[in-house]
Amino acid sequence: MANTILIGAQWGDEGKGKIIDVLTAAADIVVRSQGGNNAGHTVIHDGGTYVLHLIPSGILRRRKVCVIGNGVVVDPIALISEMDALRRAAIKIDNRNLLISDCAHLVLPYHRAVDEQRELRKGRAKIGTTKRGIGPAYGDKAARTGLRISDLMQPILFSKKLHAKIRENNSILETLGAKPINYREVNESYLAAGKKLRPFVANTVLYLHRALQRGKEILFEGAQGTFLDIDHGTYPYVTSSNTTAGGACTGTGVPPHRMDRVVGVMKAYTTRVGEGPLPTEDRHLARMLHKLGREFGATTGRARRCGWFDAVATRYATMINGIDELAITNLDGLDYVDPIRLCVGYRLNGKRLDVPPSDAIQLDNCEPIYEKMPGWNRPTTSAKNLSQLPLAARNYVKRIALLTGSRLSMVSVGPTRSQTIFL
Repeated sequence: MANTILIGAQWGDEGKGKIIDVLTAAADIVVRSQGGNNAGHTVIHDGGTYVLHLIPSGILRRRKVCVIGNGVVVDPIALISEMDALRRAAIKIDNRNLLISDCAHLVLPYHRAVDEQRELRKGRAKIGTTKRGIGPAYGDKAARTGLRISDLMQPILFSKKLHAKIRENNSILETLGAKPINYREVNESYLAAGKKLRPFVANTVLYLHRALQRGKEILFEGAQGTFLDIDHGTYPYVTSSNTTAGGACTGTGVPPHRMDRVVGVMKAYTTRVGEGPLPTEDRHLARMLHKLGREFGATTGRARRCGWFDAVATRYATMINGIDELAITNLDGLDYVDPIRLCVGYRLNGKRLDVPPSDAIQLDNCEPIYEKMPGWNRPTTSAKNLSQLPLAARNYVKRIALLTGSRLSMVSVGPTRSQTIFL
């Protein structure tokens, strides 16, 4: 498999969890490089369904090492809760299969409180965050005032820094009319969490470079999607980290020349959770998918907004990420949709656009230019190879690949590992 970066080529929720799980079979190490517990990967393993938020999906397979990299923001309480839930499900977790970067920044209760208050005050202009404190945690990181895992490993230092940060943030919360944070409660609970996490903390940059020297194969697991990237997404309706392929390097300390390929995951249609532009949004398609029990957020449970496949956006995502191979998911979601529409361009103020405008207001005003393709009106969930797909379905995935400009390598026709067609 070599060293592979896997990213979402849309607005997140592309079904990356399953594709990561499939690719993990050929990997030795699975690394998470950005985001926090605002992300969720759903994986079906041995008949059970697991939703992972901070821990890489490789934890479900034996003899795989999972690494939470320096670019991730970690809520220690949430991480321990996730570890405990996996252990209750008989998933083994120890410091031989899970490592946490000592440079990863912490998400603290005041980050969640500030996050929530900011969203409440934006009213209709809200971004639609998960209110998990991710943005404020990255804000502290950029402002060079954040607390890191390494601080948590030094109780006296941590308590001193925490006290100053809670005083600072309580002043902000007081101005916003919110309840202050109790220093003693937070200090005790986080120090207790730090004690539990201590065996897992390591210099993960050193670990990964030594693994590369030994010829180990690494899968870099992306969270969210290209158009939620802080730089390249539909700003300000984005997350607070680099969700594109470059984030795998900065978030782990592995240099670009050690990366061998980039796999982009995209749905056979388009979805997003939260606010912001979605040019191909179609409420009729959304209602149909929701009635099928599909398209609800793994982290929030919110119904996702749904639309037709957007080749303008995915072509741009291919450019930004350097996508070598495509994995198309949820093809089975369109099994009884006829006809199917694909967006092949935008029209804005009478002019055709073949790349998305960087301004979110302009993107929201773009009118999709569609082409239609016939549906196949048959189930695809039992197909084991491309030839077993209906002709119309084969034509559809080939058209997506052509419009996107990358080589098609996988098609997913259901949630389980076996429902994956390899090309």
